[in-house]
Amino acid sequence: MIKRTHYCGDVTEALLGKEVAINGWLDTRRDHGGVIFFDVRDKFGKVQVVFDPEINKELHEIAHKLRSEFVLGIIGKVRPRPEGTTNTRLKTGMIEIVASKIEVFNQSQPLPFPIDESSEVNEDLRLKYRYLDLRRPKILNNMIIRHTLTKLIRKYLDENQFVDVETPVLFKSTPEGARDYLVPSRVNPGMFFALPQSPQMLKQLLMVAGLDRYYQVVKCFRDEDLRADRQPEFTQIDIEMSFIDEDDIMGHSENFIRNVFEHVQQVKLPNPFKRITWDMAMEEYGNDKPDTRFEMKLKTVSEVFDGSDFKIFSETVKSGGVVKAMNFKASADKLSRKDIDDLVAFAIRQGAGGMAWIRFAEKPESPIVKFISEDRVNKLKELMGVEKGDIVFFMADKKEKVNDILSRVRLHVGEKYALYDVKKLEFLWVVDFPLLSWSLEDKRYEANHHPFTAPKEADIPMLDIDPLKVKARAYDLVLNGTEIGGGSIRIHDSALQKKMFNLMNIDDASAEMKFGFLLEALKYGAPPHGGIAFGLDRMAMIITGSQSIRDVIAFPKTSKAQCLLSNAPSEVEIRQLKELSIKVDIQ
Repeated sequence: MIKRTHYCGDVTEALLGKEVAINGWLDTRRDHGGVIFFDVRDKFGKVQVVFDPEINKELHEIAHKLRSEFVLGIIGKVRPRPEGTTNTRLKTGMIEIVASKIEVFNQSQPLPFPIDESSEVNEDLRLKYRYLDLRRPKILNNMIIRHTLTKLIRKYLDENQFVDVETPVLFKSTPEGARDYLVPSRVNPGMFFALPQSPQMLKQLLMVAGLDRYYQVVKCFRDEDLRADRQPEFTQIDIEMSFIDEDDIMGHSENFIRNVFEHVQQVKLPNPFKRITWDMAMEEYGNDKPDTRFEMKLKTVSEVFDGSDFKIFSETVKSGGVVKAMNFKASADKLSRKDIDDLVAFAIRQGAGGMAWIRFAEKPESPIVKFISEDRVNKLKELMGVEKGDIVFFMADKKEKVNDILSRVRLHVGEKYALYDVKKLEFLWVVDFPLLSWSLEDKRYEANHHPFTAPKEADIPMLDIDPLKVKARAYDLVLNGTEIGGGSIRIHDSALQKKMFNLMNIDDASAEMKFGFLLEALKYGAPPHGGIAFGLDRMAMIITGSQSIRDVIAFPKTSKAQCLLSNAPSEVEIRQLKELSIKVDIQ
């Protein structure tokens, strides 16, 4: 058997005149009037191999019968490519291998789609034959980059006294937001394990145990609706520390993020990263994961329309709603009336009742100008920093709805009109989140992060007076408008933890049933602690420039949570269900 001495991508000019052995797949085959050229490919690249009948006729005849994706072993001598045939786009483009021996390890039937990177292939077909899709250079390179990313993170954490601890995959079902994936217990009929949405309580127990600094690259599971950056199972970089505050956790996070991006993308990141409060993020960007690569901030301008003749807006303000605006600066030469109408239509598709606008040319132009006095228009110009050529868009409704829709319009405009450099990396910490929100449906308070998040110490008295004003010791790291990590300082006092549960209408009995093991642990000398979790898949998606999280996961699920490769989920035998005391009743 021919065993490699070098990977295909490593055969360079440094090996001129030397004999090498390579293993790989026949990528492309070219017959140039007798001389046959192969490009042989492995995970590190491809190299050109020459079969010349003047040198070895027998080998040339064998090469003539071989086809794409045959699995080969080749021995040959490295020589320079003839003048005019070099390929500077390839690491191996200055040399070629003159074959002296070949071994065919396996043949291949015609593929269901071409491996060629330039070919457009339906994603369902790619996922059905994922093992072939993984041969495509971009997808294969994504896997290698993901590996490098994980290795660098592990290296940093190992060097900073973090201990890698493995936690159970089969655990207790606890209310943490999304639906649990449940696993029936055969030996305990009618009982269920849950797959972890995160190791949240377990890593807190490790802090009680005195491990001090924990980390884990861990699989997590959530039974929720999927999209391009979500999967039912995903990988999390989980971190927890004792005797620290927010700055310690954010500092370590920034250090390994900088280390990763400097090695993988050769970019220098700022030190420290920017920080913004949740209140400011919602006011200026309309969401808690703002894309700060471009300006066009939102601004509340309710005072301009309060009591105005523009009744739709003035009545909204009167009833407790808001008017918010954004300024598309110097856009007179960019937006036609059709472009403006298209943006209004986009806002309506997002759920808006409409979106007003004023173009500031020689004089204000808009269907609504006649309903707004000159003083109010001037006030709007002042608030929005208007210059000649700007177009201001604004919307009136309940604050949450305006923020949601106008933030989507902002992102749509930024992308459509190329208002930012797509290669730019803008990291941002969002801090000081509200601890709780009010559920109109359930008529109770809900934790905005999870029920173990500590309130700001100065705000603890407000828990008994006005819980919605209490800020959390929570923080999210955002990159280019995508949340890549989030965490908090935890509650380490059992009395405060019980108070938090009671605010959420979880009485002592329910708390004991669901979280009793944690509450018990907090009684035995729990240290101050906190942590953070990063989405490894999302981080890899951004670093590789992929449009979908599926392109950085070896064997992903579809948007319907199906594995097209194995046809999972699938039916199981009645015998298996009986062993689990389960009867399936599909309505």
